[in-house]
Amino acid sequence: MFDAIIIGGSYAGLSAALQLARARQKILVIDNAMPRNRFAAHSHGFITQDGRPPGEISHDARLQLMKYPTVRWLDAHAEQASKTAVGFSIQAAGQVFDTRRIVLAMGVSDELPEIAGLKERWGRSVFHCPYCHGYELERGNIGVLGVSALSMHHALMLPDWGRTTFFLNGAFEPDEGQLAQLDRRGVAIERSRVERISGERADIHLADGRIIPLDGLFTATATRPASPLAEQLGCAMEEGPMGPFIRTNEMKETSVPGVIACGDVARAVGSVTLAVGDGAMAGVSTHRSLMFADA
Repeated sequence: MFDAIIIGGSYAGLSAALQLARARQKILVIDNAMPRNRFAAHSHGFITQDGRPPGEISHDARLQLMKYPTVRWLDAHAEQASKTAVGFSIQAAGQVFDTRRIVLAMGVSDELPEIAGLKERWGRSVFHCPYCHGYELERGNIGVLGVSALSMHHALMLPDWGRTTFFLNGAFEPDEGQLAQLDRRGVAIERSRVERISGERADIHLADGRIIPLDGLFTATATRPASPLAEQLGCAMEEGPMGPFIRTNEMKETSVPGVIACGDVARAVGSVTLAVGDGAMAGVSTHRSLMFADA
């Protein structure tokens, strides 16, 4: 019987696990090595780690975590979660593990717009977070690919990082007030549909035959939890602007007693820094619930 099983060994899960390890709790981390930012060459905006490859950051964190003797790690996909008389059970790698608490930190999956050439450039020259990737574009030519009204927010943000063109792509049409906002921010509007993306960075091929070269392209993705475990456990969900996420309170507790959630799977939007902070709170919250379980 583990005190806690953490599902997901990326930033939020590692941060939660570290708090529990330092409280000398017996924990298991189950991770399938599919972090959301695996496509990015470098991570930015996280103090002391700015510009490092994301895999190096998580690798170092795992090495530090595994120095604690109460921690076990399993490289596997957590397939099933269920409530038991004394806690919960998790099925993974053909085994069943019992635990008093579950921390859901499995992150989300991004569903990309269906445009030829976009997927191959995801994390290299096509991005979703200006704070994570905008600075390195050196105030160059930046595009925003419209996917919904949410893209308006992207278009208004990005002029602080470079000369911005808003490719509406038939997905969104700004009203007069929004057009005035875009004009004040110096955003160019392009209404011709995007057919494909090519080039070393992001050359935009339009339906009218023009090609617009960009240093980087930003687009909003649709997101969903990377695992069905929250649904299996009956956790309440909320609908965010990009997709559903697990509802939690200020202590990262879900609607199911004993189940805590953190990181991108429990936020409307996320980042490495926010995931680490969420994980720390989730770890402390999990230990608190174990301490006062019989109170």
